[in-house]
This record gives sequence, C-alpha cells and structure tokens, in this order.
Amino acid sequence: MFIPPMLLETSEKPFTDQSYIFEPKFDGHRAILSSIGGRVRIYTRHQNECTPQYPELLAVPFGEDMILDGEIVCIDPAGVVDFEAVMTRFQARRADSINRLMGQLPATYVVFDILSYRGEDLRGLPLMQRKEILASASLPVSRNIVKTPFIEGAGEALFADICARSMEGIVCKRMDSTYVSRRSQAWQKVINWTYAEVWISGYRKDEFGWLVSVEDGAGRLRPAGVIEFGPNRDHKREFYRVAESLITGEDRKNVYLRPAIRAKIKTRNWTKAGMLRDPVFVEFLIS
Repeated sequence: MFIPPMLLETSEKPFTDQSYIFEPKFDGHRAILSSIGGRVRIYTRHQNECTPQYPELLAVPFGEDMILDGEIVCIDPAGVVDFEAVMTRFQARRADSINRLMGQLPATYVVFDILSYRGEDLRGLPLMQRKEILASASLPVSRNIVKTPFIEGAGEALFADICARSMEGIVCKRMDSTYVSRRSQAWQKVINWTYAEVWISGYRKDEFGWLVSVEDGAGRLRPAGVIEFGPNRDHKREFYRVAESLITGEDRKNVYLRPAIRAKIKTRNWTKAGMLRDPVFVEFLIS
C-alpha cells in the first residue's frame, strides 16, 4: 500500500524551538515501505515501486503489518552518505547488477515515521506519539534498517554539528504535527549549502537554464552544470540584455557565450565527476 509522503518546506536558517524536534537530513531518496500480510513493497515519493532494487532490505522478514516513511541511503566505509551510490542502486534493473551492487554499495533504510501499524492508520496522531509507536514497533533486526535519531529543541546546535561533519542538513518537525500528504510548514529542512563562484558560459534555448563553467587546475574553464533555480525576473532581464553581445555560437539546444558574467551559486555538493549538484543562483559578481 502506498501513502503519498509529507513534504518539506525550506527554512533559510536553523532555529531553536522547544515545540520542534530536529533530525539529521540523510542524502538519499525518499521511500515509503509497506509490509502488509507478509509482503513488502518499497515505493519512491512518486509511487514508483523500487522493491527489486534493494534485496538486503527484505532479507529479514517483518513480523507485523506496518507502513513506514524514511530515506534509502548508501553509507561508505568511512561513514559518509554517498548520494551517487544510492542513485546507482536505484537505477539498476538487471538481477546480476543488483546482486553485485548489493555487495559493493549496500543500502540502508533510515526510518523516521510510522504511518500505519497493525492495520491502524496513525497519520492523525501527533508526531511524538507516532515516534513512540515507532520506537516500540517490531522492525526487523537488521543492520540495513535503522531508526533516525532526533533531539528536542536544539536545532541550531544540531545544524552546527551537521555542518562540521559535512552532512546534508537537518529536518525540523513540530512535535504536534499530524501526517499530511502534501508540503507543510510543520516540517522544514535546512540545507548545509556549499557556495562557489562560476562563469555563465551559455543558456538553453527551449527551457530556462544557464550553462556554467568553473576553472580547472590549469586556469582553463570546464563545464560544471546548469543553473535552473534562483534568479528572479530582474536577474533574467539583466542577463539576457548583457548576453546578447557575448554570443560566440549555438547548436540545436544551447547558445554559447564568451565567459564574461560571473555569479555566486549555492549547491548541495560537487559530484565525483566535478559537476555541481542542483546549483542555485545567488547573485551576480562584478569582475
């Protein structure tokens, strides 16, 4: 059984509030796990079933009916959550690839909520009552299924610790929040952004996107991603006014520019291939 997940609003900065709990934000993909009548199914937030991709999460049977909300992650030997690894796991389809990757990139399901237990819908209960039920629920004894830790009140202290560990961020949840299948201010995220300076080296033709480049070790520019979010109408108007005089060529999809426009961006992190992950425009920089 699939239940659409409760989604997070964004808070620009951490806060301390005794009416909230605060959890680490794990850098993986959201997953609703349903164990009904002994059959386990795992769904993404968009209701795409991904049960076959994660055999290790099914290795120990669930003793009771329940529906859980959590995050599937891959944690490397150094204890670092690896987003690219979990995407590799998610995209695997062939049984031989899945079995090989299960050994190389084992998945962990980090549970943070319980939506149904023993046939009872728990979504109308306050969060802290659901947490109590989750703490006592008969989850499989498995190193691949763990419960998310949380603290009460001290969001700023947790965020400082998260930043020191170079983790993704924190989630802030009202203690009295019921579970609603939509975005809600009762649940917020604070991202530990990485900031960088880039050159805007082109733009897309058919949909909004600024192509960005960064300097390599030899002082040359190399492609680093596409900015899709952040600029307002004034930013866009000023960009296209200046860009007209910087065009050096184009192809079917993109227009290319002489690198003369610099920008500050924030990004989740850098990929292993040296690309920006989900870069967001912050401001233009004066050269």
